[in-house]
Amino acid sequence: MDVKCSSDSERPAVKDPTAVERANLLNMAKLSIKGLIESALSFGRTLDSDYPPLQQFFVVMEHCLKHGLKVRKSFLSYNKTIWGPLELVEKLYPEAEEIAASVRDLPGLKTPLGRARAWLRLALMQKKMADYLRCLIIQRDLLSEFYEYHALMMEEEGAVIVGLLVGLNVIDANLCVKGEDLDSQVGVIDFSMYLKSDDDIGGKERNVQIAAILDQKNYVEELNRQLNSTVNSLHARVDSLEKSNTKLIEELAIAKNNIIKLQEENHQLRSENTLILMKTQHHLEVTKVDVEAELQTYKHSRQGLDEMYNEARRQLREESQLRQDMENELMVQVSMKHEIELAMKLLEKDIHEKQDTLIGLRQQLDEVKAINMEMYQKLQVTEDAVKEKNEIISRLEDKTNQINATMKQLEQRLQQAEKAQMEAENEDEKLKEEYVNKSERLQKEFSQKEKQLLQLETDLKIEKEWRQTLEDDLQKEKETISQLRIDTQEIINLKKEFLKLQEKNRQLKRICQDQEAALQELASKLSESKLKIEDIKEANKALQGQVWLKDKEATHCKLCEKEFSLSKRKHHCRNCGEIFCNACSDNELPLPSSPKPVRVCDSCHAILIQRLMFHGNFCWNLHPYSSNLCGKMSLKYHVMYSDCFYIR
Repeated sequence: MDVKCSSDSERPAVKDPTAVERANLLNMAKLSIKGLIESALSFGRTLDSDYPPLQQFFVVMEHCLKHGLKVRKSFLSYNKTIWGPLELVEKLYPEAEEIAASVRDLPGLKTPLGRARAWLRLALMQKKMADYLRCLIIQRDLLSEFYEYHALMMEEEGAVIVGLLVGLNVIDANLCVKGEDLDSQVGVIDFSMYLKSDDDIGGKERNVQIAAILDQKNYVEELNRQLNSTVNSLHARVDSLEKSNTKLIEELAIAKNNIIKLQEENHQLRSENTLILMKTQHHLEVTKVDVEAELQTYKHSRQGLDEMYNEARRQLREESQLRQDMENELMVQVSMKHEIELAMKLLEKDIHEKQDTLIGLRQQLDEVKAINMEMYQKLQVTEDAVKEKNEIISRLEDKTNQINATMKQLEQRLQQAEKAQMEAENEDEKLKEEYVNKSERLQKEFSQKEKQLLQLETDLKIEKEWRQTLEDDLQKEKETISQLRIDTQEIINLKKEFLKLQEKNRQLKRICQDQEAALQELASKLSESKLKIEDIKEANKALQGQVWLKDKEATHCKLCEKEFSLSKRKHHCRNCGEIFCNACSDNELPLPSSPKPVRVCDSCHAILIQRLMFHGNFCWNLHPYSSNLCGKMSLKYHVMYSDCFYIR
């Protein structure tokens, strides 16, 4: 094609070539990482060493780490490797010592570049490549020993690449480093993997849509399974609750039957107590009549004192028998008390069991919120049962009060009997002492009974306090249930807000993805325009003609500025025509002027390699008269290209 020279005012501003290199490497890293993640997720298996996107990713990372690397010259040759900065990672990150040690122990690795490649593969398998390189980028003072100031690892592009590497943590890789020849591999980037047609893009979009639909289907099926399992568990819990409720109803019926039996026994004891009281009154009246008769006989004559004494002893025996009867009655009452205590213990057990059921209900409220109303109704039923039991306890308290009243009546009657005995004792001093002893014994027995009654009253007070504590606990549990309902409502509100934020986040992600796509398109257009500018420059150089420097004019190398001698010979660069030493011009590339690879200097070699990387292989045939470039795209050089414009 014909190339026209434009004026200096119309030329665009030329950017720094190192900045262009950094931008191009950053774009290539983005494409390779994105392509690797997408292909690995669609692949759905553990990646191995033969996976092409993974191989291209390592090649791109090698180019990124080599950019701006300082050349370390030795006595025999110069060394330019990335193993030096990667060795620093084990000093900055202690967990990387294992990788470095395993790389050094590999038997097949002989060069530093091979060790660096093995290190990158092991870091990817550990899913810590981003962490290791982040520690390395932060220490810029240490990196300056290995990289130039304009290198990619020293600028912001390196931090961006490290941030992109975090996405590789979702990939599982199983790479065999031991048997792979990493020293002699040639790192060439294959751009055909990232240049896809519209049909491929459309098919990929369809595959993505199908994969998304399948994922949604699997998600819905999994949700359905989870819901079915929760429904089954809820049914099982409802059945267990119904069984426990029936057990509680049966226990309540048993407790009611026990209370009825206790009431019947109490009625029997009352009737027996009334009979005993009647007998004691009758005996007291008989004793009074006997005492009066004895006093009359004593007044009339003292001869019948022995007979009266015998009769008194007989009466005392009868009274002792009566006392034994009273003691038996007291034992019966004590047994009744024990039975009442057993009944109270049974009630306590029932209440404790109900407390356990309440605790279980509280846990089930946390797990299953759908049956809150049913649990609340069951709590009300249990509260009614507790109220019924409290009423039973109050009835028992009333019965004990009635027993106390009867005991008081017995005490009054005994006091009256004691008064009669005191009158009899005043009449007869001998009988007085005996009657006094009897009265003291009776008083002791009644005091013991009073103590027992006091103990019963204290037990009843303790039971009342315990019932009050149970009511307070029930009130606290009601308050906790209300608080839990408030918390559930707040959680629902927070979920709604979280869903709204998720929707906003998705929208922002879509906008960000659209902007990134636009930026990538702009970057590709910029790279094309830069390559066109470089082509125009080369065409201008070809039109103006290259200056072939004479041997006499050059005394020093243009790059290293070392003086030429017998050991350091002069060599012409076939591209620019300048004279260099062997070390600075030890490169060969095909040029438009020659089909075979010829010697070029380091600077021209870098420029031509960059053009081949980002522009592809052009046909470089020149017009025989006008010195114009052919400009046809070709996959081979112009010697093998039969469709060249100027060869035809």
